[in-house]
Amino acid sequence: MHDFQHDDRPLDLICLGRVAVDLYAQQLGSRLEDVTSFAKYLGGSSGNVAYGTARLGLRSAMLSRVGNEQMGSFVREELERVGVDTTALQTDPERHTGLVLLALKDCETFPLLFYRRDCADMAIDSEEIDPAFIGRARALAITGTHFSTEATRRACRKALDAAGEHGVKRVLDIDYRPVLWGLTSPGDGETRFVADAKVTADLQRWLHDFDLIVGTEEEFHIAGGSTDTLAALHAVREVSDATLVCKLGAQGCVIFEGRIPDRIEQGIVVEGVPVEVLNVLGAGDAFMSGLLRGWLNGEDWATSATYANACGALVVSRHGCAPAMPTEKELFDYLARRDAVARPDKDERLNHLHRVTTRSPNEWPEVCGLAFDHRRQLTEMARDVRADLRRIPALKRLLVRAAESGARQAGISQPAILVDDVYGQDALNDATGRGWWLGRPVELPGSRPLRFQHGDDLGSRLRHWPREHIIKCLVFYHPDDPLALRLDQEARLRQLYRAACESGLELLLEVIPPADMPVDDRTLPRSLQRFYHLGIRPDWWKLPTLSDAAWQAVGRVIDAQDPHCRGVVLLGLDAPMDEMKRGFVAAARQPQCKGFTVGRTLFAAASREWLAGDIDDAQLIERVAANYAELIQEWQRLRHATPQREEALT
Repeated sequence: MHDFQHDDRPLDLICLGRVAVDLYAQQLGSRLEDVTSFAKYLGGSSGNVAYGTARLGLRSAMLSRVGNEQMGSFVREELERVGVDTTALQTDPERHTGLVLLALKDCETFPLLFYRRDCADMAIDSEEIDPAFIGRARALAITGTHFSTEATRRACRKALDAAGEHGVKRVLDIDYRPVLWGLTSPGDGETRFVADAKVTADLQRWLHDFDLIVGTEEEFHIAGGSTDTLAALHAVREVSDATLVCKLGAQGCVIFEGRIPDRIEQGIVVEGVPVEVLNVLGAGDAFMSGLLRGWLNGEDWATSATYANACGALVVSRHGCAPAMPTEKELFDYLARRDAVARPDKDERLNHLHRVTTRSPNEWPEVCGLAFDHRRQLTEMARDVRADLRRIPALKRLLVRAAESGARQAGISQPAILVDDVYGQDALNDATGRGWWLGRPVELPGSRPLRFQHGDDLGSRLRHWPREHIIKCLVFYHPDDPLALRLDQEARLRQLYRAACESGLELLLEVIPPADMPVDDRTLPRSLQRFYHLGIRPDWWKLPTLSDAAWQAVGRVIDAQDPHCRGVVLLGLDAPMDEMKRGFVAAARQPQCKGFTVGRTLFAAASREWLAGDIDDAQLIERVAANYAELIQEWQRLRHATPQREEALT
């Protein structure tokens, strides 16, 4: 193994090669001709490896090219979302980002259609490659597809020469796709091997440049010019001193550091992990990600290959490639239990870890929210002042502007809002795509037992929501509710949680004890404990003002049951401003409490006057913004106060 321990370069890895958009069929078992909808993911072998290694904790960078269009922006943003350095990701002014459509007919059949003719990543400009940037990394990884054209060969040559000059380790993923070498029909992206003497000769000209070469048996067949694996490995060894890692699918892999032995099993054999396979696409990229995670952290080959095999096993059991890549915490949890986890895609603990450790990296250390998801209350308000109900959507759009203005006055750049899609769809559209914290309710207002605004078919509704929208659900719940009522509500919440997990959306659960039932400092902690026992782990909780004792009990429950919970936000319940501020005192001391989402306290009076026609748009915005800014500033003052100063303030 190479000693990377004393190499303190700012990057661990630069990936040069294909980066594109994958469109994965959502109808399993269908021919590509019959597919009716697709899920959009980051794709391309090099892009997947950059993404996968970043999830595993490496400081990775992408060296490729995307189009100057929406798909190019998507690729760039997805890479940056997991921490990949995109400094060297070029933008092509004319060509489109590569695109792949694929179906999952069964675990061995995956019709694959590449839209890559004259695409951006195959037009990477060697003149734009900075040798000094290559020198910032400990390793450079290239895929074999980029040896298939003159333009990409020039880029590879410049990058490899720079790596050699700067002492950067060089890695090759053979990544043989016959269709990308022009050896099959355009629609045959599924075929993984076609023998071709010219491709073999083209590849062999490059093999001496590398310190590590990774491929399947078929990929070594094309690199070595023989369909006998051992003979192919010998042929590769004749032109390269690299460590060779030959992937054997479910059986694992075998590693050769020096001479090729007489039998394959005389290499360093690392057994694979048997799992139920959904599709094998992306397994190689996951394998490479795990291998590099170990290698670049100075692990031995057996350990590095164990990571690689485990990553591959996790990805083949899931839909997609890049989004299926495990995080470091998930990988080590799986390795500790792998013999007992035949179906990673069905393992509750593993799926929860995957969900919470792959969320948006924005941890929202503070959420100061203006809530105007009210439907019933605003309807009643409009009727009280004899206003046309059709004015409520316009009111909600003005409240978006008030949230933006109030946040600016308080010195925060990203407002938080709760807004519904019944009266507030236009307001939601106005706020979406701006980096705000956005909650959106699903409950039927006032329902007890809980019912959903648009019926029980949550999956069909949530699939139309933007990824950044947080599902918010208010439930009037008490742990001592009558049994039938409690079981009814809990069944609805379990249904909602499953739908949230399947849709990839975060969930905020708002819990309010019913007004006609006794409440003490244990009521809400018991409620949360009950939900956790049912397997309901929301990303957020929204709770009323609590005493110090109740907060401490809530904190203990959350810490014990889900340390990955994003936190708690306070609700307002139309409390007067001064009462709301007093409720902040205990909450601001609690690390689990991230802030508030308060509504009528801030907007009710001004909204009533606006609906009645007594104030205009500007006056409404000014008054609500001022209230919102005042509450933000009070929260921040208490949050950052010393205990002595806090006592003086209160």
